[in-house]
Parts: sequence; C-alpha cells; structure tokens
Amino acid sequence: MLRIISITAAVTCLTVNLHAQSPAAALCDDSICMTQANGHTSCPGEIFSAVCPLGESVVEPVAQAPRLSTLEGKTIAIVGGSFMASTTHPEIKRLILEEYPTATVYVLSEIGSAGVFPAPGIRRNTVETFQRKLKELGIDAVISGNGGCGLCTPKETGSSIAAEYIGIPSVTIAAPGFAEQVAVTAAHSGVLTARVAVYPGAFASHTEAELIENTRNVLWPQIKRALTEPIPENEKRAAGAIAAADPRQTVISGSIEDINRYFNEMNWSDGLPIIPPTMERIDEFLMYGGMQYDTPIATLPIAHRRTLAIHVAACGVMSGCRPEYMPILTAIARALGSPDFRRTLSSTHAWNPYCWLNGPVARQLGIDCGQGEISEAANATIGRFMNLALKNLAGYYVKQDRMGTFGYLMPWCLVEDEQACARVGWSPYHVQNGYRINDNTVTVASALMWGNNMAPSTDQAERIAQLVAWDITERCQFALGSGRQYTYRTILLTEPVARNLKKAYDDKTDFERRLIEMARRPLHERAFANYYANPGSRIDPETFPLSRYEKRLARTEDAAPTPCPEWYALPEGCREGEIMTLPVMQPDMTAMLITGDAARNKIQVMPGGGYGMAEIVLPGNWDDLMQQAGYAPLSQFYIDRQ
Repeated sequence: MLRIISITAAVTCLTVNLHAQSPAAALCDDSICMTQANGHTSCPGEIFSAVCPLGESVVEPVAQAPRLSTLEGKTIAIVGGSFMASTTHPEIKRLILEEYPTATVYVLSEIGSAGVFPAPGIRRNTVETFQRKLKELGIDAVISGNGGCGLCTPKETGSSIAAEYIGIPSVTIAAPGFAEQVAVTAAHSGVLTARVAVYPGAFASHTEAELIENTRNVLWPQIKRALTEPIPENEKRAAGAIAAADPRQTVISGSIEDINRYFNEMNWSDGLPIIPPTMERIDEFLMYGGMQYDTPIATLPIAHRRTLAIHVAACGVMSGCRPEYMPILTAIARALGSPDFRRTLSSTHAWNPYCWLNGPVARQLGIDCGQGEISEAANATIGRFMNLALKNLAGYYVKQDRMGTFGYLMPWCLVEDEQACARVGWSPYHVQNGYRINDNTVTVASALMWGNNMAPSTDQAERIAQLVAWDITERCQFALGSGRQYTYRTILLTEPVARNLKKAYDDKTDFERRLIEMARRPLHERAFANYYANPGSRIDPETFPLSRYEKRLARTEDAAPTPCPEWYALPEGCREGEIMTLPVMQPDMTAMLITGDAARNKIQVMPGGGYGMAEIVLPGNWDDLMQQAGYAPLSQFYIDRQ
C-alpha cells in the first residue's frame, strides 16, 4: 500500500535555525558584495531569515470509514472506465464472485461515477448523483480505476473520495507512476489515507492475457487488503501532521546556501538557486502592491491553499523578480485559479504553462515584447514566478500531480506589442475581451509545443491564411492530432505578417472566422491517429476495425465532403474531386497576439489549454512609487484610443 510521505514535507512549515548569529548580520566586506538582477545585494557569509512560501490549506480532513471485515455478502461497486477498464473490471467482478459467492457487484454502466471531486464549497451534480446511487443500492465498498494518466487519475480518484465522504471504504487502481497522484489528490480533498492498488505497468501497452493475469495475481490481492485491512495508526499520524504557521514566522535562518538546500529539501524550490524570501524583501514587494502581508489573494486549487499577499511576494522574491512587479504577480496568482487554465495541468502530455501581458504597465516596467522576448531577464523572472507559484501557491508538484512524461519547459512570459497592433489596426487581446486599451491584464495559458514557427514568404493575405489553416490542422491536441477534436490555440504573429493579413481581414475576429472555414482535416488522417495513438485505452481491431471507427468519427465529429484543400491537391484524383474532412476549430478557442521580432515574418501556432485572465490592479500611489524608483509616469506609455 502507498503511504502518504511527500504531502507533509510539501505543506508543513518548520522552523530551522542553522546559525546563532543575528538574522540580520552581514558578515562580509561591502567590496565583495554582489548586486543581483532584481536590485538586491548579497554578500558571502550573510545570514538570512526566510519565511515559508506556502499558504494554509482550507480543507478539513474527513473521518474515513472503517475497512470491512470481509467482502462476503457485501455489495460492491466497480466504477471508472479509463485505461483498459473494459478488460480489468470484468475480471475483478469475476474474482469477487468466485471467492465471495454471496457478494453483489455493480459495474459502471449500472451505477455511474463521480468524476473529479470539486473544491471545498463547490457542489457538483455528478458527485451528488453518484453518492445518492451508492446509498440507494446499499453499496458497502467502491473499487475505482484505472488511473493511467495525469487527467484520468484524478477523475477515477474522485469516485473513491466521494465514497469515503459518505462512509464507504474505497480503493483506486492506478499504474505505478500514478499511485502517489491518487494519494495526493485524495489528501487535497480531505481523504488523508487513500487506499491504492498498483497495477504493474502501462495498461494500454499490455496484451489482453497480461491484463487478465496481472488483475488476478497482482491487483486482486491488493484490492482485498485495501478494503478489509485497517488503516495503520502510524500512517494516520503521518498524514495528519500538516500544520500551518504564522506566515511571517522565520522558518530557517542561515546562509544563502543553507536556505537553498533547505528549500530544495522541502520541495519549495524548483531546484535552481533562489533569493531568500526574507520579510525585509517581502515588505518591498508589498509596498508596490499596496497591500498588507495578510491581504487575501485567492484560494488556489489543487491543494486549496489560502494564498495571502505574503505568499505571492515570497515566490516573487525567490524567483528574482523586481519588487515593482508585485501587481503583475498578484494578478497571475489570481488567474492561476481559472478552471479553464488548470484543467490540463496534471496531464502526462506536459501542457507547459505560460502567460502574456497587455497594457501600459508592461511597457513602463520594460517587460519585453520584441525579438527573443521570453529570454529577457524581466520576462524570464516572471515566468519563473509562475513556476514557483504553481508549486507553492497552488500545490502542483512534478511526479505528484504534474505528470508530464518527459517533463516541462520553464514557464514563459510574453507581452503583446500594442503599438504594433495600433499600426496594423487590429485590437489587442485584452480589448477583444472587453477591457479598455490602457487597462492592464495578464492571461495565463498552456502550450503543448514551443518554437516550431512558420515563415510565410508571401504578402497575399489569403495565401497566408491558407498556410495558417494548414498549420492548424497539423497542430491539434497531442501529436498527430490523436486527442480531442477541438483544441485551444494561441497564434503568435509578428507585425509584418499581421500587416499583410489586414489587407483582407479587418480584425482578428474576421481572420479567425476564415480560419475556421479553411482549417479542416481529412477524415482518414484523424481516424487513423485517434485509432492507433488513442491517448486512453487501446482499441481492439478484431471487435472494432478501423473502417467502422472512421464511420463513427464521421458522424460524431461532423465530417463532410469538401473540396480538397489546395495543400493536399497534388495526388492524382484529388485535385478535381472532394475529400471527407472534419473541422478542427470553433469560435472562442483561439487567442491571437501580435508580438515578437518586428523585423521578421513569423507565425507560431501553439495548441494547448484554456485561458485564465485577470486585471493587474495598481495601487493608488503607483505614480509616486514609480517616480521614486526612477520610472517615467504610466501615462507616457498610454496608447491613443484612435
């Protein structure tokens, strides 16, 4: 059985004093001090007093039901439909009835499932319906599975959590890399000692015979123990050791090396060197944010931590941001809670988080929108803040609930070039979304790829549109477009390309409408990819051949005969005829930004997840603060409405 071991380390703030010297003592000669990118100075041997960057969880632990003494005569639900459940679940039912002939077993089609368990205080109909069904049928135990990916594991764990909430013992089946995700997902919802049965390998890579054998010999003994053996007392104590501290309390005093080592051990850092989050530095950030240390910012899933201004500032200090970025960092923290943005973060497909800024404050602070922008110091530190905030404020940890198979890029920060937008005559993104031109906003998003851009070598707007539409059909969700039919996309356009598109399209919305018309994928390509590279369960060609699967997709994804796209027109027989295609775009799922190298004709299409947007709120004395810091007034960076 999996024991919860990393949760406590990740969220408990402990006090460690590694030096007897005064926390403020600076034990060095000023001549060898170093000024860092954010303007702070540090010296060899200096002692720092750092605070904890984590907020307090708002989730109350649930008193879990006692395990059963036996499964004989009990009524058991086997739910969930992920990752070869069509093979494992019937075998589990057979094993139950073989060993316990007086038991009653219900399966997914008879009882349904709960889906992802909601945040505290949120009601979800699927959960309530599932719990009501469990009660109506007199269910004594729930078996849910199979957790084999970053998105399906929380979904299958949700049924187990829902059962535990109403006093029904449960166990969740998961592949080895997802067992801890089950435990952590449950703990974030108050079920501190979730039971997990671990399948030995990747479900969809095993043959039918291997699935049956492993279900019988590996899963079944674990399932029985999970439902009938009492939860060990020491495991309960370890899981219950979570504690919150005064957010201003020093958790470690020591050298910069001591603090970096400790923050790494506590999983509060990303492994790169951090600047110690001392109260002195945090107070600078709070000043530019116009907030007290205990100002509430957000309660952020998935750990449901109550984030205060001090926690945002601490992550800002750690990342190397300048104090004057605090209003931007606060807005990012608020935007991180958006369900559309968060929905894909735990996927094994590694949706890389990033953000972009709109409004004059980005220009005032010198955050770059030109060539190489995400690599500039200001943009890079804001991107790093996002990485630390996902971990410390929201509770996303690699190998725990950020399950990217090959890992992640560091998040990045873009800025839309609104002066270029004005020259072209297209509205910037925030104006498209109801903000005024000189409002300040941040938008968070996620991408499944980066850097593979296209350079249209034509000034004809329609040809450029064709190229973008073709690019879009090639870049759907997951490689080969094997995932969902429709995908959120961000399209980056440099000014020369946008200027040429303006010849035919009055605004971004007109251009999007044309792309929706043209971006259609050949049905057979889509069927082949989704059939043989299905991101979930394997499809059995004997019971469901590709030809039949293609006919089903034609119905469910609105395929229609259309003229062959010009880029597919070379093969004989296609140029004059029609081809079955299906749409890959629909309205309100595409963001277009004019940004990047204004001397280059480039487009980048980035499929990814949904968006979260927040206004950047500046304190009333912002102009005074900026003047003291040596910045020009914000009004000098306004764009004329005309």
